[in-house]
Amino acid sequence: MEFSLQNSVNQQIFLPKEKEIELFIKREDRIHPFVSGNKYRKLKYNLIEAKDQGFKTLLTFGGAFSNHIAAVASAGNGMGFNTIGIIRGGELGDKINDNPTLKFAEQNGMQFKFVPRDVYRNKHSETFMNELKKEFGRFYTIPEGGTNALAVKGCEDILTETDKQFDYICCAVGTGGTISGVINCLKPGQQVLGFPALKGDFLQQDISKFATNSQWKLIADYHFGGYAKINAELVAFINQFKKQNQVPLDPVYTGKMLFGIFDLIEKNYFPKGAKILAIHTGGVQGIDGMNQLLKKKNLPIIDK
Repeated sequence: MEFSLQNSVNQQIFLPKEKEIELFIKREDRIHPFVSGNKYRKLKYNLIEAKDQGFKTLLTFGGAFSNHIAAVASAGNGMGFNTIGIIRGGELGDKINDNPTLKFAEQNGMQFKFVPRDVYRNKHSETFMNELKKEFGRFYTIPEGGTNALAVKGCEDILTETDKQFDYICCAVGTGGTISGVINCLKPGQQVLGFPALKGDFLQQDISKFATNSQWKLIADYHFGGYAKINAELVAFINQFKKQNQVPLDPVYTGKMLFGIFDLIEKNYFPKGAKILAIHTGGVQGIDGMNQLLKKKNLPIIDK
């Protein structure tokens, strides 16, 4: 991508010595301030492909607080693309200034189309896509969440040769693209543990479409009730983790994954001597939006 990027580093998280386990976080969140973590990885080859094919416009899909929407807007702006966001929720059209994610995307030049939720469910239908082509002309389509074959290829770049020392690679799971890329570049003897951020058994099948080996397992006990669901216990963990380690965690993906890892360590899930690498997939832009929801529910908010 044609804008400034930083290399990610592995930061050690110090655990009680009696656990005899080493835990590191791969700080993918520090790659870029707005196109961070897996969003950069997923977009990299898609944007190269769009430019190679002569597209001037990117079109994608997402919800009101979508990390993906924010990342596409920022990356598109940085690489000279027009961007269009098809947003779930027709009622949001007059609330852009009240929504930090949508406001940021608009500031980066994204044009929006807000659609009712029942219409949004059919976003992949030929009829709906033809209507979008009539309205917006020629565009390069990036799926919701960014996962496709080129996204998986980008996520295969996350692990490096220095990461071969780790026994377990832990990854939050949304659409399955990031974990698929990580699975595809494992070394012999390594295993990926995926921590789904939403409920449902469909992820196993979705990941299997892209994953090239069987060195992985899903840990489905830490979704906190479903996508973007959160409670005071998770907020307290995220705030304490940041205070102790100076690492911000997003509440939808990485926060739930780290909560799960710590719980598994406490329950002696990992053998003594295990070396664990947790991938920080970014997404901290979503904290502002989540805090809005937490305030409405009179729950504690996430420290910034």
